[in-house]
Amino acid sequence: MARIIDLSKPIKYYPNEFFVMRVKIKHKSHKQGGRLLPFLGLRSKYKPKGWDGWADDTIKHMGVHSTTHVDAPWHYGPESGGKRAATIDELPLEMFYGPGVVIDMTHKKDMEIISKADVENYVKDNNLKITQGTIVLIRTDGDRFMGTKEYYPNGTGVSAEATEWLIDRGVQVMGIDQWGWDRPLAKLAKLAKKEDNANLFWEGHLVGLKKPYCHIEQVVGLKQLPKDGFKVMAMPLPLVGCSAAPIRLVAILDD
Repeated sequence: MARIIDLSKPIKYYPNEFFVMRVKIKHKSHKQGGRLLPFLGLRSKYKPKGWDGWADDTIKHMGVHSTTHVDAPWHYGPESGGKRAATIDELPLEMFYGPGVVIDMTHKKDMEIISKADVENYVKDNNLKITQGTIVLIRTDGDRFMGTKEYYPNGTGVSAEATEWLIDRGVQVMGIDQWGWDRPLAKLAKLAKKEDNANLFWEGHLVGLKKPYCHIEQVVGLKQLPKDGFKVMAMPLPLVGCSAAPIRLVAILDD
């Protein structure tokens, strides 16, 4: 029997997180739902006994990047690999199911880059197999800050060279268990200005301008997984024309 491990961030309101990314949901009680019954001509005498009505909920605010999500090439820019970049609904679902590999980078400190050598050496030292369709998940344990003020401004980041190295080995989908694939945006912007280096900002994302790929951000719970020997399913919602989509990310292990 297969064991399914949820790697998705619970979708709810986190008051301490980055304000533009906060999810807001309005819950409607069963009694509130019952107030609609008269509009259907269902007077109280015809209402099933002991039933007040249906519960309902409305998502008042949730950006496509607000929770565990997968970024489409369109997020990085209007073109990818010399062609129009694909939006999330245009990508084949086969991309989002495949053998999984976890690369442990928990030793990396805040703002320390994950280099090509880091990734390559870990794969070699642990005898991991990466082929066409492998889904690679980078473990940093950044998810320990989830729901706090530390989640958005802290973390490491995957370098352009490391991202490209994975793509060149057939990885079309990769993910990380922190707020973003690159180093924290505010700190990275300051660093780019300080070093007068235009190549620092969003370097991992911008690989997608020349080589189409997708990455998953805000993964949780990678410490539950082995290095390999499992499948990953990361199906995006079919949001037409969008740059990303929330996903229910799961790992599937055979007992």
